[in-house]
Amino acid sequence: MKLLAIDTSSNACSVALGKGNEILERHQVAPRRHTQLVLPMIDELLAESGMVLTELDALVLGRGPGSFTGLRIAAGVVQGLAFSIDRPVILISTLAILAQPWLNKGYTNLVAALDARMGELYWGTFQSDNQGLAISTSPEVLVAPAQAGLPFSGCWAGVGPGFAAYGDDLPSFPGFEVVDDAVLPQARYALALGCRDFQAGLAVPAESALPVYLRDRVVQAPVKPEKMQ
Repeated sequence: MKLLAIDTSSNACSVALGKGNEILERHQVAPRRHTQLVLPMIDELLAESGMVLTELDALVLGRGPGSFTGLRIAAGVVQGLAFSIDRPVILISTLAILAQPWLNKGYTNLVAALDARMGELYWGTFQSDNQGLAISTSPEVLVAPAQAGLPFSGCWAGVGPGFAAYGDDLPSFPGFEVVDDAVLPQARYALALGCRDFQAGLAVPAESALPVYLRDRVVQAPVKPEKMQ
């Protein structure tokens, strides 16, 4: 498949082009510069690959949760490109994108956490499916650190800058390991997830490619195990 993935949900502007087994990417941590960077990055990748937009099968949007402004930028770019070439869009969770590389490294149960500001976290829990790709094990939530929980007991690892921001305020989970509290969503890891979901018939038309903010709706945190011992 030929997919173009875009994620600007965090301080990183991240674009990846998948062409069969080949992946080309541009990834730059550049707060407040996404609007300046994202379109030139796309042009560079297409030129490097020798492709044109109309050769794409679909576009992949890092749909959130994340920065309100960043999500709107990515959604606007993806919608515009999808409309222009009449291609569908695959919506991929930015928390799943965070979790994916660590599932590839053999971690079984992953928590991905982003700093949602205002003393809150974007929190999602994941395992791998039979293809080694991230699947959610509980609803993604916007939650105060002290109320964050896990859907079941066992060995868990955490990834994402939410742990750097609020690690001291989280409950103590026995055996819990934070493997990376600085990494940001990287579009290359959205490609395999997008391919899976495209093949499962989950692509949507451009007008339905909308961000997921979480803060716009009331959510309930996963129920914490009574005692994880």
